[in-house]
Amino acid sequence: MSESSETPLTGEVVGDTADDTATEGMDGDVGSIDDDPADTATDGEPTDTPSIRDAERTLRDTERTIGLETLVGERTADLQRLQAEYVNYKKRVDRDRHQARQLGVESVITEMLPVLDTISLARSHGDLTGGFKAVADALEKVTDKHGLKPFGEVGDEFDPRLHDALMHVQMAGITVTTCSQVMQQGYMLNNRVLRPARVAVSDPDPDADGAPAPSESATDQSE
Repeated sequence: MSESSETPLTGEVVGDTADDTATEGMDGDVGSIDDDPADTATDGEPTDTPSIRDAERTLRDTERTIGLETLVGERTADLQRLQAEYVNYKKRVDRDRHQARQLGVESVITEMLPVLDTISLARSHGDLTGGFKAVADALEKVTDKHGLKPFGEVGDEFDPRLHDALMHVQMAGITVTTCSQVMQQGYMLNNRVLRPARVAVSDPDPDADGAPAPSESATDQSE
């Protein structure tokens, strides 16, 4: 009788032990899930969210864009500097080429001035006729094409920049210093004096109407 009554008690103890074991196992599983540091942050939010990844990607793209814009700006500045240097070089070459051409033309025409003087002298004496006149006209057309212009006529107002005074001649009735005689014509090439005209000049006539009055110093010296 005593052995049979103790058997059920043993079964109840065993059952309670199994339930406790199962409960502890479940508690351990729950604790391991809640305490995983890889899935939770200190504030209860996930540490690796899509918004953070997008922000990092955007930051990298922005830095790359800034770097490309800086590179493009540097290359553009280099190209602009090279273009400016080329334009200046081309202008300098064109200017030097034009000056060299002008020097060549000036040298040739300077050598031709005695021939032109002979033609001018022959024309003034009426000897420029026939075939000689045709040659002279063709030669003058060529010199005129290159910008050569003669100057120096009797009656021109004397200009020391254009005329070379060789002598003084008295002439009545003039009111300014005047070229009274032209011994040799002057020539101007492209608005630059190539050779001044050689002339005789006459001073203003003090008795002519409109002539400048003599200065006081000149009057005192004459007295």
